[in-house]
Amino acid sequence: MDVNQPKQEHLLALKVMRLTKPTLFTNIPVTCEDKDLPGDLLNHLMKDDPSTVKGAEMLMLGEMLTLPQNFGNIFLGETFSSYISVHNDSPHLVKDILVKADLQTSSQRLNLSASSATVAELKPDSCIDDVIHHEVKEIGTHILVCAVSYTTQTGEKMYFRKFFKFQVLKPLDVKTKFYNAETDEVFLEAQIQNITTSPMFMEKVSLEPSLMYNVSELNTINKYGESFSTFGTRTYLQPLDTRQYLYCLKPKPEFAEKAGVIKGVTVIGKLDIVWKTNLGERGRLQTSQLQRMAPGYGDVRLSLETIPDTVNLEEPFEITCKITNCSERTMDLILEMCNTNAIHWCGVSGRQLGKLHPSSSLHLTLTLLSSIQGLQSVSGLRLTDTFLKRTYEYDDIAQVCVVSSKVKAES
Repeated sequence: MDVNQPKQEHLLALKVMRLTKPTLFTNIPVTCEDKDLPGDLLNHLMKDDPSTVKGAEMLMLGEMLTLPQNFGNIFLGETFSSYISVHNDSPHLVKDILVKADLQTSSQRLNLSASSATVAELKPDSCIDDVIHHEVKEIGTHILVCAVSYTTQTGEKMYFRKFFKFQVLKPLDVKTKFYNAETDEVFLEAQIQNITTSPMFMEKVSLEPSLMYNVSELNTINKYGESFSTFGTRTYLQPLDTRQYLYCLKPKPEFAEKAGVIKGVTVIGKLDIVWKTNLGERGRLQTSQLQRMAPGYGDVRLSLETIPDTVNLEEPFEITCKITNCSERTMDLILEMCNTNAIHWCGVSGRQLGKLHPSSSLHLTLTLLSSIQGLQSVSGLRLTDTFLKRTYEYDDIAQVCVVSSKVKAES
């Protein structure tokens, strides 16, 4: 074979174009003052420019739309759409045409062709068109591989491929913080930052909880019987801006009493984020399962069920405590109450609470009073397990505001 022989040209031409919506035209206003050499000429030219907004010529944003001039950015969660056209540039009839489009990512290869059927023939100056769509779910390098095979009139089988490489970028930066409350509630703060170069309209940010929890969103304000978003009516997120969303997760009733089960639950749920950009392009992201650090309750957990916000000085008040056995063994508990400088317990210290089985709970109503005004800390509870001779100390379990009876009566 002669190495200098020219390579045979293909009868078909392949064109691949990304389908994107146009963008608003931006113009740079050029103006001057009357005392300058051009006088008012530039101002008149700017007002007569058909691309400017009438009455707001000084704004860079115009009224016209601009078609995309390049491939543009593709962000995770968006839908990648492309137009594929195979045109017969030759004067000959071409048979058995097969067009195949694959998307190669770092982890998989996906077939995006709408149809895998072979086209029987393609006449001169005719074309085969196809539109492909794919929701981008991976970050990094993507390669669109378009392959065309066909048969010439002489029976020769021909084949060629074209590669189109593009990068998928991350549109949002999501950070989460967890707070484990004493009442088994879990508070989640999600910080979402727009790391693209264009504003986003946040259509939905919701938390899909795990099977053991119910979730309530804390991102609205009730006013005049209606709910209003804390972010206002226009929930736009400008480039590099960050917004905080807050959620409260409560254990479902069937799991609330199972202290050992709830204590070990680390999977909370996942965030579902939907946004729109530019002229309504929609994007969606779902985070992986969010996990918290499991709270360490120890063998015995003491939590407050009820406590008054404000009490009178030197007047008894009641609190309700919940004691839960978080260990895997039965306990025989004794309750001791130790007075502090401000808080004094009313009742018998050292009383028997009886046996408490694993994952079981009991409720206690205790009476106490304060001898000092101000914000006082409730401390001085001791639980002793007679089986292991082990004592558990509970201090600063709650705070209460103590006022004189005269102040409370006036208020």
